[in-house]
Amino acid sequence: MNHLSLREKIGQLVVTGFPEAKMTDELRRLITDYKIGNIILFSYNVENADQLKALCEELQRLIKENTGYPALISIDQEGGRVTRLSVDAVNIPGAMAIASTGRSGNAYTAGRITALELTALGINLNLAPVLDINNNKQNPVINVRSYGDTAEVVKEYGLQMMKGLQDGGVLASIKHFPGHGDTSVDSHLGLPVIDKSLEELMNLELKPFLAAIESGAECITTAHILFPSLELEQVPATMSKTIITDLLKNRMGYHGLVISDCLEMDAIQKVYGTAQGALAALKAGVHMVYISHTPSLVIEAVELIEQAVQSGDLAMTTLDEAVEKVLYYKQRYGNRSGAELSIVGCEVHRRAVAAMSLESICHVRGDLVSIEKNDKDIVFVGSYAYRSTMASSRVNPDLSFPATMSAAFSVAHQMISINPDQDEIQQVLNQVSEYSRVVVGLVNGLVNSGQLNLVNQLCTAGHQVTVIALGSPYDLEVLGGDICGLVAFEYSSLAFDSLIQILSGSTAPIGKLSITL
Repeated sequence: MNHLSLREKIGQLVVTGFPEAKMTDELRRLITDYKIGNIILFSYNVENADQLKALCEELQRLIKENTGYPALISIDQEGGRVTRLSVDAVNIPGAMAIASTGRSGNAYTAGRITALELTALGINLNLAPVLDINNNKQNPVINVRSYGDTAEVVKEYGLQMMKGLQDGGVLASIKHFPGHGDTSVDSHLGLPVIDKSLEELMNLELKPFLAAIESGAECITTAHILFPSLELEQVPATMSKTIITDLLKNRMGYHGLVISDCLEMDAIQKVYGTAQGALAALKAGVHMVYISHTPSLVIEAVELIEQAVQSGDLAMTTLDEAVEKVLYYKQRYGNRSGAELSIVGCEVHRRAVAAMSLESICHVRGDLVSIEKNDKDIVFVGSYAYRSTMASSRVNPDLSFPATMSAAFSVAHQMISINPDQDEIQQVLNQVSEYSRVVVGLVNGLVNSGQLNLVNQLCTAGHQVTVIALGSPYDLEVLGGDICGLVAFEYSSLAFDSLIQILSGSTAPIGKLSITL
């Protein structure tokens, strides 16, 4: 490490991304001129397994040539609504779905499958699992990304996912420390505040993180949230030395890698500025900062950090400690060779994940009556998916719940908008008036209340209604009427295949919600 220049050291502490499925000239400049040594991938970087493998190899070659060290190539591959891989790979169910199978071994298997496929593709850092406790039903960004609403469930399943990832050869980053579950604001879009005392946090939010640390957690992602009872300065956890150094490292005994959530999120960029946020994060004890999208912000941050070291505002010892930590984990994970590419999307993985998905479907209210093919008295109703938060993956515009179910059962279907107004609701009521049974796929109805209004009015009109939560399960607890309610947690082909088996009666739903409705 001593042979590195100041800029080369700073480059080891920065992670950035690029907007295409191939390397851009701007990214090449960041690597060659600013010595950026780490990458984050998003779904727009991924076309298929072959392309992604070649891209990761090219990234590694260029970064090694220009920095002397391998890259940490990271991705958000949580499962469910946050998946970045293409359809020729295996995308696991989300956290709440897996916890609702009632078998923590599924979380381990999901982690190991994910790790084996990631390493085969050339990815060595997964920004998962989520250890946030979803104890706020209005949480717009965590929700089904959490394993549940209690510390015990999150610990049980989250630690198994972490171990599966680690055993499969991937550096796993637990997130979002010290807890993003009790917020009603998405930190991509605003600055959340959790006004709890340290004692309160230790009794709930911090329990999964402490358990993970005791079980060998190697990487932790920080949250952009204000904790005014912990940090008197008006800065979020990512920028707080009190939270990162005093609490996480000293009190909780964590000695692994600390990385920031993306510093281009509005919680940082609009309130503090991305470059200032990066500098403050390093001062606080964060080792690696994410500036995921904008090359000019990467350059601004690198130059600001350089100036801070030269002026003595950022101690060289602090910088060196961070570089040493990053290089240690690069040595552990940067040069590992994964399995053959043929393991990506293999039949063994697909069968295992399909079984998990089927076990996750929950029947939470009402009588479930199976559906026969060619039943002229039934209609499926629902919208296309949408990107519910900036953390969620891009949606597949060709994937339609009503159309998929209609084709599977050879029955009618009706598309609706994501948030129908009363005029559209009335049109739908008229169009389905001839059907006695209506199956509605809800996509986060608490946010799109027109869907809930439609369900209630279908019940009032005398239809036998089955409702399937294809997002938040909390939708089902606000609906009136004598409805049948199922929870599938996600809008995906995997979930649809499971629902076809459940609705046909060939398989009984055995999932049990990991939250309380």
